[in-house]
This record gives sequence, structure tokens and C-alpha cells, in this order.
Amino acid sequence: MKSRDAVSRLKRFEVEEKQRKVAEIEMMIGDFSQMAQDLDRQIAIEQERAGVSDTNHYAYPTFAKAAIQRRDKLLASAADLEAKLSAARATLTEAFEELKKIELLEERDAERMKIEQARAAELSAVAGMPHRVAS
Repeated sequence: MKSRDAVSRLKRFEVEEKQRKVAEIEMMIGDFSQMAQDLDRQIAIEQERAGVSDTNHYAYPTFAKAAIQRRDKLLASAADLEAKLSAARATLTEAFEELKKIELLEERDAERMKIEQARAAELSAVAGMPHRVAS
């Protein structure tokens, strides 16, 4: 029983840790997307200021070129994180299912213990002896 309690606590910890990991990845994806949107606005402003929107034009702003590269890298990183997020969600689901199995076993054991105690009480009442449950 005690070893199952320890396993249950461990599985709960694992589930909580995996939930934190999923939340962290989601937050990073959101941050990267927000930064990419900010860069898009800055690029548009710079293109408007310079009056050139062709990236191959000689007068195209250097800042806009660099911002485009940063934006593209951020979007690529966000796409990579999406793959990690789906993997993290899958491991979270697996850990949650394992935790549910252990909790069901604990409930079954508790029910079995109640039945055994009730039987022992019935037998001792029939025998006229005091009821004593082994721990």
C-alpha cells in the first residue's frame, strides 16, 4: 500500500511537471509570434519610410533586411516548438493515463479493504468475539 502511495505521488509529480512543460512551450510560442508581429510592423514602417518594398533593390533599408531575417528565424523557431509541443502533449496524456490507472488501483484496494473489514466484523459478531482488524 505504501509503495503504491509513493508511486501515486511520483506520477502526480510527473503529470504536474509535464503540464508545466506544455505551458512553458505554449508561452514561448506565443512570445515568438508576438515578436514576429512586432517585427512585421517595424518592417512595414521602415519600407514606408524608405519608399522601397523590393528586398533586392539597392536602396532597400538594411534594418528591414535584418528584421526580416530575425522574423523568419523566430517563425522557424515557433514551428519547431509546435512539434515539441505536440510531443509534450502526447507525453502528458500518457502520464495522465498512467496516473489514472494507479488511482483506480488505489480505489480498488480501498474498496477491497472495506469489504475485508466488514467480513471480519461480521465473523467476530457471529463468533461473539471483539472485532480486531489487522493493519
